[in-house]
Amino acid sequence: MAGAAKRDFYEILGVARDASPDDIRKAYRKLAMQHHPDRNPGNKEAEEKFREAAEAYEVLRDDEKRRRYDQFGREGLGGAAGGPHFSNAEDIYAAFQEIFGGMRGGRAGRGAPGGFGSIFEDIFAGGAAGGGYGQQRGASLQVELSIPFLESAKGGSRTIDLRRARACPECRGSGARPGSHPEKCSYCQGHGSVVSRQGFFTMQTACPRCGGRGEENRDPCAKCRGTGAVPESARIEVRIPAGIEDGTRMRLSGEGESGEGGGPNGDLYVVVHVQPHEFFVRHRDDVILEMPVSYSQAVLGSTIEVPTLDGKNRLKVPRGTPSGQILRMRGQGFPNISSGERGDLLVRVVVHVPEKPGRREEEIVRQLSEVEAKPNTPIGSGKGSGFFDRLREYFEHE
Repeated sequence: MAGAAKRDFYEILGVARDASPDDIRKAYRKLAMQHHPDRNPGNKEAEEKFREAAEAYEVLRDDEKRRRYDQFGREGLGGAAGGPHFSNAEDIYAAFQEIFGGMRGGRAGRGAPGGFGSIFEDIFAGGAAGGGYGQQRGASLQVELSIPFLESAKGGSRTIDLRRARACPECRGSGARPGSHPEKCSYCQGHGSVVSRQGFFTMQTACPRCGGRGEENRDPCAKCRGTGAVPESARIEVRIPAGIEDGTRMRLSGEGESGEGGGPNGDLYVVVHVQPHEFFVRHRDDVILEMPVSYSQAVLGSTIEVPTLDGKNRLKVPRGTPSGQILRMRGQGFPNISSGERGDLLVRVVVHVPEKPGRREEEIVRQLSEVEAKPNTPIGSGKGSGFFDRLREYFEHE
């Protein structure tokens, strides 16, 4: 499938390049339902199409990844294959479960009853999680993290404190009192699922008594009360990559809540919010700075000191620089999160006009005004003098 690995992500999902996030989500949902391995047992082609769709959705659902893909293709995503990598079926299931289960109340869980999450689990018996009804993936959690503007440029690390459910240390997640063992569910006979028929349709759903585990705890663990999980406090270190953008969502695999019946842990999603800066504004990988200069500095030219992401630096203002002129300081912007190449610092020069000029300053300006008012003296010699000449002629002929 070497050729298939190079297919365009938009082509894989069958959407236009300007497709909305909702269109992308719907297209992926349709393909995932169609090609899921549990609906196509032993069909390698369907399995590969399912994997392709999951990889395409993993990129196009993320604004930052999609932007890099649109600009640079797979090479802009990093990694040996130039794109996302799913090491096993659980990674694909996580992406699949997120869209069908949805993010509810700060956790990417299994979905509310009757939602796509429950439909998915009922139809496919949790097959992509690798353990039937007995093994269920833990709920994923989401936290918000606010960082200063300069930290988003330089990167760093933060420690997050959170509460999550983890396997009970007393019963090791079984839910049964130590020394006892869960017994086979008498309702489903240990299958974890029940089958019902309605006309031509046959539906397989999780057992209502054991919740799909196939076992009942007749002698529940006292610590977790038979749930197999207890709440715990956790401190997790999060690495902030240099160049991260506002709104980026990072995934920490396995740092969510524990799975049931030996199923894998959920993930932790960290949504990063970048605080605004007093002077700087980010535009892609460039930084915009508005810098006031005096009239004399703009007319005669000067070297001024400006703030940058790395501290103070010197900038040459050319002679005759008009107000609003953009001066570029190369390599003084944000590092590109994929390539590491830095953008530029764009300094917008603004001529400062004092509200209350001093006596000496006012005297000099009056002298300049008298010089400019002389008939044969062009207003503003050099750049733009042609405009002022035309403007004077306009007023003379009025």
